[in-house]
Amino acid sequence: MKIVKLLAVVLVAVFLATGCLYTHVMTPYDKNLDKTVLGQKVGKATMHSVLGLVAWGDASSAAAAKQGGITTMNHMDQELLNIVFGIYAESTTIVYGD
Repeated sequence: MKIVKLLAVVLVAVFLATGCLYTHVMTPYDKNLDKTVLGQKVGKATMHSVLGLVAWGDASSAAAAKQGGITTMNHMDQELLNIVFGIYAESTTIVYGD
């Protein structure tokens, strides 16, 4: 019985450590971050997914620029949220510009 409990604890620790249960990260799309000028405006566009079977939303850079009233994009970021192996997932494109 002790081995089963220990195995359960180890499995939970592995899942938590690898981000299988919950992941929320933001990554840049730019390689020259030291030379990036963000701009005065910010726009966001999001796409949602449930179980990888149903998805809705528009996470395109054009939708984010339109939402923020941006005509010239200077930089983009991507924000990802994943809960329990993709039961719910969200992808947000964030654009900066003028």
